[in-house]
Amino acid sequence: MKELIQAADTALRTCLGLSPEEKLLIVCDNKKENIGKAFFEAGIAITDKTLLVQIPIADVNGQEPPKEVADLMRLHNVVVCPTYRSITHTDAKRNACKAGVRVATMPNISENTMIRTLKADYQQIAKRTTRLAALLDEAKMVHLTSPLGTDLHMPIEGIKAIASTGLLLQKGQGGNLPSGEAFLMPEEGKSEGILVVDASVAGIGTLQQPIKITIKNGFAVKMEGGKEADQLFAMLSRFGKDGMNVAEFGIGTNHAAQIIGNILEDEKVLGTAHVAFGNNISMGGTYAVGIHIDGVLTQPSIYLDDHPLMLGGRLVIDIE
Repeated sequence: MKELIQAADTALRTCLGLSPEEKLLIVCDNKKENIGKAFFEAGIAITDKTLLVQIPIADVNGQEPPKEVADLMRLHNVVVCPTYRSITHTDAKRNACKAGVRVATMPNISENTMIRTLKADYQQIAKRTTRLAALLDEAKMVHLTSPLGTDLHMPIEGIKAIASTGLLLQKGQGGNLPSGEAFLMPEEGKSEGILVVDASVAGIGTLQQPIKITIKNGFAVKMEGGKEADQLFAMLSRFGKDGMNVAEFGIGTNHAAQIIGNILEDEKVLGTAHVAFGNNISMGGTYAVGIHIDGVLTQPSIYLDDHPLMLGGRLVIDIE
């Protein structure tokens, strides 16, 4: 427990800049109770205005927390959410940020991930992430390929990329911890091609075999790859066509992260890319569907306007 509390202290002091005069809210569920308690112990050592609340386990990623908790989130300076299901792409998180709250979401974080990844140099991660986000801002088209057959074009002209650096020090900032990704919403209705996810999928974990996803006019229209492909299709199709919306393209930037079957960490791994389906409201989109599912692929090659950014999982530009 000592190492877990130390990791929580790093998150609160370094990543969130919590100060003694500020109010801290920790939102957890019974699957992440130990991590919630670690944050409480670390929090009360910094500020006596620390509150821990426990919510029911959500059914899917992107499900809203209870209204009473969403209201509480807007009334604190810092909110930390170690929960089994993700509340990253929820109105509760967005509204808290609009109110000036600094929010760190930690969906399905494990104790091992928390202890290991919070030792990373977040200044270095921030520099790498900010540079990649700037390059995405300048581009009009992402072309994503991989050795297993990914060949996907995603128009991104005029769309602002988000640098999730892990440093949430300004009012209204929100993101994952651990962090390290540059991501954005592709233009709605325009992504075309084949995506082959081979590492992991949110809500499923490490894949036993790759999932091949056919994308037309910005929506997934076919999924192949055995029972895990069927499982992904079932989760998204619950929400109709909107659940199949190509919601996000992202690039991992955290050199301390590893593929472990947990999307919180997997999508941050340096040398990977990920594509998500469903809700894109947090990135400026119009799909407010109650689900957001990421799939991670390894050894990607990424081209921005036909210029290589990453080849076979290795960045080919100097951003250090």
